[in-house]
Amino acid sequence: MSVTLVGLTVTNGPAPSPRPLSFFGPITPLALTFALAFALAVLPCQSSLAQEAAPSQDAAQSETQSPAAVAEGADTQQSVKPGINEQFVDPELDVSQWLGRFEIESREVYGARDAVLKACGIQPGDSVADIGAGTGFYSRLFAAAVGNKGWVFAVDISPRFLQHIITKSREDKVHNLTGVLCSDRSANLPPESVNLVFICDTYHHFEYPHSTLASIYQALKPGGTLVVVDFDRIPGVSREFIIGHVRAGKEVFRSEIENAGFEFSEEVKIPGFKENYLLRFRKP
Repeated sequence: MSVTLVGLTVTNGPAPSPRPLSFFGPITPLALTFALAFALAVLPCQSSLAQEAAPSQDAAQSETQSPAAVAEGADTQQSVKPGINEQFVDPELDVSQWLGRFEIESREVYGARDAVLKACGIQPGDSVADIGAGTGFYSRLFAAAVGNKGWVFAVDISPRFLQHIITKSREDKVHNLTGVLCSDRSANLPPESVNLVFICDTYHHFEYPHSTLASIYQALKPGGTLVVVDFDRIPGVSREFIIGHVRAGKEVFRSEIENAGFEFSEEVKIPGFKENYLLRFRKP
């Protein structure tokens, strides 16, 4: 088994890696911090294909941009939610605290994980990217669903989450999963490498959604599927936490995704979802 991070490779066997820096031995906080700094400060935003969209809840839909258009001045784009990921890039992040928050039956996306998995429509042999993988519980479900002939990329901005996913995968003898350290502007995946991209309670954490969506568009194979699960932000209805934490509602997020070149397929009703929704999109 091998687990590869963009900018950092940890392996106990041969495996290809996109432009890796080799690191042999245990993952240390210093190495993880270096990898994160490298991804954020050095790696080019290879897939930035559109300029940043305005985050306003009331903003009118803009003219759809071509996914093939190269974004100019990407480094000058403004974050739509500055600082939202600070706690996750902390090299001292305590993963055990997040396990208690993420992997608990009272959390909708965890309690309904089987229904969500079914809605993804994953087939044996598929390649899947779990973007914002967190503690990796969906990544492990996907690894079982795609089987030995498929592959899963567990993508996250947090080195500590990726370290946990790697360790857990080794313990569970999961051999078809690769960890990828993304940046705040790119998923850092190879072009046309996956059949499905899954984003669960993470889209609202995209600081630069246009750049990130462009990289996702590039990573999907033609005809590939994008599944987005997020909090349903409804003023006057949603909890105060959702109103304050999630920058925009479902309609704005859908518009941003469509403007990135994706075609909306459907909204799937998930039993047990009261505060979340699931949208499916397709890459033409």
